[in-house]
This record gives sequence, structure tokens and C-alpha cells, in this order.
Amino acid sequence: MSTRREFLNETASGALAAALTAVAPDAHASGVAGRASETPGADPGSDIGSLYPFVQSQAVKGEFPLSFLQPEFKDVGAWKKKARGLVLDLLHYSPPPSDPRPETLERTDCGDYIQEKVAFNTTPDVRVPAFVLIPKRVSLPAPGVVALHDHGGFYLWGKEKLVEQPDEHPALAKFKRESYAGRSIASELARRGYVVVVIDMFYWGERRMLLAGDAADWRDRPRTITHERIAAFHARASGAEELVGRTIQAAGFTWAGAMFWDDIRTVDYLVSRPEVDPRRIACVGLSVGGLRSGHLAALDDRIKAAMAVGWMTSFPAQLERHIKNTIGHTKLVPGLYRSLDYPDVVSLAMPAALLVINGSKDALFEPTGVRRSFEKLQACYAKAGIPDRLRTRLYDTPHEFNAEMQAEAWSWLGKNLEG
Repeated sequence: MSTRREFLNETASGALAAALTAVAPDAHASGVAGRASETPGADPGSDIGSLYPFVQSQAVKGEFPLSFLQPEFKDVGAWKKKARGLVLDLLHYSPPPSDPRPETLERTDCGDYIQEKVAFNTTPDVRVPAFVLIPKRVSLPAPGVVALHDHGGFYLWGKEKLVEQPDEHPALAKFKRESYAGRSIASELARRGYVVVVIDMFYWGERRMLLAGDAADWRDRPRTITHERIAAFHARASGAEELVGRTIQAAGFTWAGAMFWDDIRTVDYLVSRPEVDPRRIACVGLSVGGLRSGHLAALDDRIKAAMAVGWMTSFPAQLERHIKNTIGHTKLVPGLYRSLDYPDVVSLAMPAALLVINGSKDALFEPTGVRRSFEKLQACYAKAGIPDRLRTRLYDTPHEFNAEMQAEAWSWLGKNLEG
């Protein structure tokens, strides 16, 4: 199986943009209805071939039972309590409270901001490495941003994807050019006056999987590590995701639960900092970082503004051909999509300000699913009486957070967090 990045490079094209405007709203549904009666053994063109009609027949038809758009839900707070409770239950991960016991490991003057390397606990047993960037030319306390790194099939580094580093490895610089227009978005935000925190997600960066007998270059990540050795590490990590995910589920919890818990506890740490105004907290991410951003806002009311880039769709539309490069064990929440579609989950962020950006050439997502998710978010925010708190944007681009998108995001953030 190709990596996510290889898949994107191979399949991104203008065809998706054309499909987004050409397909009628009910075209996908009518096509599926016809296939449901196909004879056993027939291949309907799905990634799962003849098994697709059965799988699709089990998916939710029409409105999801716990969507805020259901007529029974009139009060946002009451609906959030019920729907958020379900999401938290399905994550099967709720460690006991713990003292973060923060420790500053390094402190570097980067000109416009101070960079601290820190570590803190998200559970009694899990200690997370992070960077904190503190702007120098603003009045403190300042607004805070949780910056959430992506997946990208790029595991050797995590938080460094978003933070400028001296002597950055060329492979990491190349990744930033492809995904972030060559920019380090956490550093960009610090220069704009935000206190920014970035952690290593479980399985990435300092929390990557190392095995007994691994060579020193994989363990130490020296500047001299070759592109071939980096690619080999990423290939192994990609291939092992399924085993790690199955092992996690065999232990009785979910990878997504651990991921989202770490992000919520990161907010705990950020608001404890004296440089941060706890009333003005935002989050931003690309790809899986976008999924994390949407879920963080959905699960934590301290988030007042969220930016989800390159991760929004309606999941019934994904089932036929768009699962293998979007729903891995890192994102799997068993049973969730019987009650809530992905835009339903993200609408739990209400009344927080929400900016959602996708690319019409993003091959990860079925185009009609993207459109339907935008429409549902708009309907949810309108029903809640806060349509101006939501902005959905579709760029004619592949899977990336480019310079134009960043300019819009930072302008939108300033209007919704600093005011």
C-alpha cells in the first residue's frame, strides 16, 4: 500500500474540483441504492469490491440520530452534553487526573520570540515533550494557540514540523515546502503575538516507535541521517500502524482517545502559563492536525476559535473509495458513525468560532462528502443562531496548508480571538 503522501502525489488532480461542482447532491446516494441489490460476488468498483454493498447497507441513511439538526434538539447546551458524552464514552480512554509537573528543559532566544522546550504529564504515567513559543514584543498575558501537527506518513519528527529549528534536516524542510508552503506555522503565530504550544503526538517525534536493535541514526536523528534511512524509518512506521492500533484496542482503549486526551491536557498546561490569557485560546492544524483541531474544539469549551485545515467530510461518502488513506487506527472511534457524522462531531465546538478549509483537489476526500459536510456545519451554526461564527472555504488546491490559506486563517484568527 502506498503511503498517504505517495497517494496524494499520485492522485491529486483537477478532476476532483470538477466533480465537486458537477455531481448532483443526491447522485451518490442514488448510485449506492442501485448497487445494494447487486448479486453476491459482483465487484461494484469499491476499494473493498464485492463486500461494499453489505458494508454500505449498514451505514446511517438520512440524518444521523444525534445530529444537532434533529428536530428534538433545540438547546445547544443540552445537545452538547448528550452528544459529547457519547463521544467521550466511545473513546474508551479516561486516565485519572494528574499534576502536569511541568519542567523547562531548554530556553532559546529566537529573536522575535523565546522558544522553550518543556515536558509535562498528560496522565500519571505519560510525559509529553513540547515546544512553547513566547512572543517578545507584545503585552502579556497574550492569546494562546495549540498548534497540532499532521500525520503525513512522516514520523521521525513531530512538533518540529511546525517550529523553526537551526540546521533543519533537508527532508524536514522539503516536507514543510510540500505541506506548509515552506513555513513553520507555530513560529509564524508566535511572531504575530500568540503564545504557542506544540506537542509530539503519540507515535511521532520523540514519541516514535523504536525497537530493540534499531541503529543509532534512527535513535538519535542526527543531521547526517540520509534520506534513504529516513524513508526506511517512515516505511516501517507506516507498516506498523495497524499492529500498534490492534494492540491498543486489545488493551481496551482507542488511539484516538489517547490522542485527544493529550491535546485536552495540553490546553490545561497552556492556560496555566502566566504569559497566557486563558479566556483567549485557539487551536489549528492541517490534515490529522485538522482532525485534532476539530475534536479539541468539540471536546473542550476553553477553545474559543478553531481552524481545521484539510480534514472535513461526511463519512458515508468516504466508504466506497476513500477509507484506506483517511481512516487508520489513529482516527478510528468504533461506533461513532452510527450516531454522529464527522461534521456533527465538529459542530460540538459551538459557540466557538470555527474556520474549515479544504482543497478541491485533495484526493483524500470524496467531493460530495466535503460539500455535504460544509452544508451541515452551516445548518448547525444557523440553527444555533450563530452563523457568523463559522466560515467554510474550498480552495482549488491539493492536500496542503499553503500561504494563501495561512493568510486567511491568521486574519480570521485575529478577528475572532483578539477582539
